[in-house]
Amino acid sequence: MGESENGGERAFDFLHLNERESKPREKGITEIRGPYYDPMGPRQLQDILDTMGEWVDIYKFSGGSFALMPRDVVQELNAVCHQYDVQVSTGGFVEHVLLRDYDKVEAYVEEAKELGFDIVEISSGFLAIDVDDLVELTELVQDHGLKAKPEINVQFGAGGASTVEELAAEGTIDPSQAIAEANRQLDAGAYKIMVESEGITERVTDWRTDVAFAIAEGVGVENCVFEAADPQVFEWYIKHFGPEVNLFVDNSQIVELECMRSGLWGKASSWGRVVSYDRG
Repeated sequence: MGESENGGERAFDFLHLNERESKPREKGITEIRGPYYDPMGPRQLQDILDTMGEWVDIYKFSGGSFALMPRDVVQELNAVCHQYDVQVSTGGFVEHVLLRDYDKVEAYVEEAKELGFDIVEISSGFLAIDVDDLVELTELVQDHGLKAKPEINVQFGAGGASTVEELAAEGTIDPSQAIAEANRQLDAGAYKIMVESEGITERVTDWRTDVAFAIAEGVGVENCVFEAADPQVFEWYIKHFGPEVNLFVDNSQIVELECMRSGLWGKASSWGRVVSYDRG
């Protein structure tokens, strides 16, 4: 780990870091949110990846933000990611396409490929839709040479800006249903499974950590990317599943997350306790 992603030596490279797989990683994946809560252009993204690109695996557009941008800017953002071996995901916008432009789903996937996306997320937090149809979407994405990353959730309405009260009124979904859906998608060749945080650690009165454990066991922790909406959440995942758990965080949290994964820093309950072991 002496060299950084841009080819230079890491500063203070004599200091210990926990061992991490080199990219492309299959575990310890960090997915970051791109434009949504704040805008992000190619120059800002370049600065982020100049400093932290070695630790970023997936860059995710959220909320269909790409549909507000000039095509050449979207292509430029994606090209910057590829310079640092970072894959680019559409985020879960396909459910909007299904609802508003049902006959344009294949065109949406084709456009994603043309613009340089690598991953199409298959989300359905706001939709009542058959698992068979979701699997068919996964197969469609793969037929176009892209990776499918289906989302599972235990809360109807997950993925939006609903209040705690609104989500509570919807009720939660049996985790076994989400686990069965995830395994169907993996059998169909899905790349990873996106685990939405609503109903587990986000917009709930009490965290449903039992659900997180059930999904990790039933789907395989290595197959999941868990949404971790704040540092307390990703610290919990690291403490219970280790530093190589796959996590989705906001772009503002990359440094704090990687300091915790690497064992450089932590909170009172994780300081000096995050370690890895390679028998070699």
